[in-house]
Amino acid sequence: MTDNHFKTSEKTWDDIAESFDCTRRKPWTECVDFINELPESYIVADLGCGNGRHLIPCAKRCKKVIGLDISRNLLSITQNKIKKESLGNVVLIHCNLTNIPLKDNSLDAALYIASLHNIKGRKDRLRSLKEVKRILKSDGRVLISVWSRWQDKYRKHFLKKLFSSKEEFGDIEIYWRQHNLNIPRFYHLYSKREFARDLIQAELEIERIQSVKLHSKLSADNYFAIVRKG
Repeated sequence: MTDNHFKTSEKTWDDIAESFDCTRRKPWTECVDFINELPESYIVADLGCGNGRHLIPCAKRCKKVIGLDISRNLLSITQNKIKKESLGNVVLIHCNLTNIPLKDNSLDAALYIASLHNIKGRKDRLRSLKEVKRILKSDGRVLISVWSRWQDKYRKHFLKKLFSSKEEFGDIEIYWRQHNLNIPRFYHLYSKREFARDLIQAELEIERIQSVKLHSKLSADNYFAIVRKG
């Protein structure tokens, strides 16, 4: 991730942090199911932990949880929740997920939820996925989710871009307009095939990829993959 994109992304998520927290409280079922399968002795990272909606249930179950995010404001919100819950097993780190400040083979498992698609450029997305592999212990598992390109809301947009897009196909600016804000956020929306290709390119073993309708009625709006470090 370039320094400019890092700074832009950091500012974007800092600016919408409070609004985001108000609207993103409930953990996703797919994440809770994954967390509930983890042994209590595990050391787990929440990559792109945001406002902590998945980090908190993970910390209540596992030995230690490390939350990493690009936004200091979101980390501050998460820190306040950790204090309210009296959780002493959480460490929060401000960082860029293309350069994760954790040691090789240091994690039993990880969550990487709705964050990979905010990294601009396939090269840097692959770099981030390779970082995930690096920090996992042998046979460590990760739940990764990304937005689907062909979901109901954006299908027409990408059909129009199919033969005319100057950007990397799948790139889009999606505006955060809640609480009277109007702030663009970078996304790279994935096809299922592209998602699988990048996971394989990063040498992560795919256990399964699931197409999920969280908000769409017709087409899946999210892909959830469980991958393993071989």
